Amino acid sequence: MDYYTLELCGIKRKLPLIYVGRKTKLASLSILGDVELTDCLADKITAEIKKYKADYLVGPEVKVVPLIHGVARRLGHKRFVICRKSIKTYMTNPIVVKPLPHFPKHVKPLVINGPDAKMIKGKRVIVVDDVISTGVTMRMMKYLLDKVGAEVISYYAALKQGEQFDEIDNLHFIGTLPVIKEEK
Repeated sequence: MDYYTLELCGIKRKLPLIYVGRKTKLASLSILGDVELTDCLADKITAEIKKYKADYLVGPEVKVVPLIHGVARRLGHKRFVICRKSIKTYMTNPIVVKPLPHFPKHVKPLVINGPDAKMIKGKRVIVVDDVISTGVTMRMMKYLLDKVGAEVISYYAALKQGEQFDEIDNLHFIGTLPVIKEEK
């Protein structure tokens, strides 16, 4: 297996390169369980988003949970919201957005629990994610949050991967990951 060495916040990680097409590989990052990297990323994102005075942080499931928890804690927030990719049994009055027909087939719906939707209605929110690749999840988050009446004031990702997605207004990221195209 091939690897890509990521250096971020003075920390190095050896990331496996995963084929996502016959000639395209992506460096695969999961911050789940990586306390050192997650804390460093949370520190950096917190320093940048303090200026926005957001009421809540919102993220898509599930790899972002430790990062969004760390940022919320550093900002003194008592709550954050995670949107799921399916309706869960604990949810009451869930609100769902489905991918548009032209989105890739692997894209799942996004769901917000009804009480969370009520909590963020009329509030200023920042969307936080670990890695942004195509931008589809961020666009779906915007649509869902607009649907529940929250005001998205900014988007933050730990890493941006590639250049293949549409421009997203007010998108910030700390580092980049390559998209590797092989010539065969």
